[in-house]
Amino acid sequence: MILDKIDELLKEVQTLSAQNAEEVEQLRLKYLSKKGEITALMNDFRNVPADQKKEVGIKINELKQLALERINELKEQTESQESDHQGIDLTRTPYPIGLGTRHPLTIVTNEIIDIFSRMGFVLADGPEVEDDLHVFTKMNFAADHPARDMQDTFFVSQHPNDVTKNILLRSHTSSVQARVMEHMHTEDGKLTAPIRVICPGRVYRNEAITARAHCFFHQVEGLYIDKNVSFTDLKQVLLSFAREMFGADTKIRLRPSYFPFTEPSAEMDISCFICGGEGCGFCKHTGWVEILGCGMVDPNVLEQCGIDPTIYSGYAFGMGVERITNLKYQVSDLRMFSENDVRFLEEFESAN
Repeated sequence: MILDKIDELLKEVQTLSAQNAEEVEQLRLKYLSKKGEITALMNDFRNVPADQKKEVGIKINELKQLALERINELKEQTESQESDHQGIDLTRTPYPIGLGTRHPLTIVTNEIIDIFSRMGFVLADGPEVEDDLHVFTKMNFAADHPARDMQDTFFVSQHPNDVTKNILLRSHTSSVQARVMEHMHTEDGKLTAPIRVICPGRVYRNEAITARAHCFFHQVEGLYIDKNVSFTDLKQVLLSFAREMFGADTKIRLRPSYFPFTEPSAEMDISCFICGGEGCGFCKHTGWVEILGCGMVDPNVLEQCGIDPTIYSGYAFGMGVERITNLKYQVSDLRMFSENDVRFLEEFESAN
């Protein structure tokens, strides 16, 4: 019966919903167009018995009015939603996330690695939690050396009766050199192949955190061992590195120094690239800036690591990545490298 059909449509219209303007238009066509459901009912009205026409007519008008109101409501809702989202990419995440960039220390470390890789050095890595044997003993540190004190080193566990069993956070990446050397020789102390490695990594020292010092920082150390290696070889490699890193006009100078694991030892300075060596506030008016320590590997180190020092010699060098980064980008406060201030990190986007 027509009254049953009208009641069915009334229930449908009351629950109408739409997500966008296109869906609203489909509902309008379904119910209110010339070929729609309500128009079909009005066409069938002529077949309704005379005694029912009044009731059916009232019901059809009620259905049509309800359909008009409901569809107009849906139209207003979808138009309001679309205007709110106009110009917004709804496929994006709720919060705008900018593209990241490499950390300045990573940028400089990669540049150092690239320079030495082109000179034949290969990467070597080792654990940050190390034993005393590789950090100190095999590096020719005396048993009473200050570096073994708790004031200077972070110990994980200590063995008063045998310091070689102490476990600590490595204070330099020389421990990696020790591990490389002890695995690169035969029982009679002969090398299985020349050693030419660079060892980048994080190190730890028990120091107060200031603008010029931190309890953790990063190093890159290098080691070359073969027959007839001389100090001249070391000087040429470091000169090539300095000119690649700081410019073709860079000069270097080597000053005598002391390290337990090298003899002779030296500190290396580069000519100030800001004033060209004439003297300025950056280089403290000396014309020179210190960047690394170096020297010939002490024969005791070779012997401790199982390599015959009567046959082989070598050189080693080490530099702080923060130091090189400070010089290259003139960062005044060392703490900025570990505070993760996005404003600071964004300054290095163009350096990638």
